[in-house]
Amino acid sequence: QVQLVESGGGLVQAGGSLRLSCAASGRIVSSYIMAWFRQAPGKEREFVSAFSWSDTSYADSAKGRFTISRDFAKNTVYLQMNNLKPEDTAVYYCAAGFDFTHYARQYTYWGQGTQVTVSS
Repeated sequence: QVQLVESGGGLVQAGGSLRLSCAASGRIVSSYIMAWFRQAPGKEREFVSAFSWSDTSYADSAKGRFTISRDFAKNTVYLQMNNLKPEDTAVYYCAAGFDFTHYARQYTYWGQGTQVTVSS
């Protein structure tokens, strides 16, 4: 079993930065693909970024502004978000799974989410 807990969300002005953290616990955490998704009110959950042992992937909306990283010793995955825009406002979810994919349904474990609000 794997448990994920997100933190680091908050309210920031456009152009600001936030770093989200996802603390993972459970067995074989280091072998999972870790990913970030987000969901705005009235919209479907969408892919943001994923991290495996050898590859990273970003949604077009995140490229050049967001950076995903992992601290394997701490079982923590991060999402550094720079130059935030109002359209980045959403609940951000950490996910873990077995496949390097951008489809939410293919991830097995999910955190409760952390709210990110970007004001203009």
